[in-house]
Amino acid sequence: MKNLFLLCIVLVSSSAFSQSFFNRIHFGLKAGGNYSDFYNADFDTDGLPGFHAGAIVALDINKNWSLQEDFLYSTQGVKLKGGFSDGKELKLSYISVPIVVKYKTDFGLYFEAGPQVGILVSEDFKEITNDDFAEKIDAGMVGGIGYQFSKGIGIGARYYMGLTNVSKIKSTTVNTDFQNQMSQVSLFIFFKAE
Repeated sequence: MKNLFLLCIVLVSSSAFSQSFFNRIHFGLKAGGNYSDFYNADFDTDGLPGFHAGAIVALDINKNWSLQEDFLYSTQGVKLKGGFSDGKELKLSYISVPIVVKYKTDFGLYFEAGPQVGILVSEDFKEITNDDFAEKIDAGMVGGIGYQFSKGIGIGARYYMGLTNVSKIKSTTVNTDFQNQMSQVSLFIFFKAE
């Protein structure tokens, strides 16, 4: 009888924990615009507009703090300036996975920061070289600010600074140790898990 009683307590406790845990998970969708460029490059570039879209999942830690992970398709790159490649665009597409710690104030303003990893899915630079240009992994840090309304709809802005080199091509005449940087503006909506 004692074992049956303990089993009932464990089942009720685990059920309460799982309901509590799943009530703190939120799923959503996000989309918006990018403006990307390289930094630390010793050649001239202009920024390139792009877009991002995908899914988001967040876990509330408490009333103000949460942990959020995005799964985004993101287009990035630059427009080259000068020389034989003037005006040509170097386009890179990534599956980007940022994981941010988010602090939301009681009135909806939030701040976020964390690491991001991008996996290269395509590149468009064959006019200049027939070789693959970019590394398969792009890693860096993101930081952002935004506002989330009470219905789960929000707007946000992020800055991404890459910490790994973009190019896998090495050259003695041009510095190829440059990184991605990008600004993003997003609209998002969360759907509460039931």
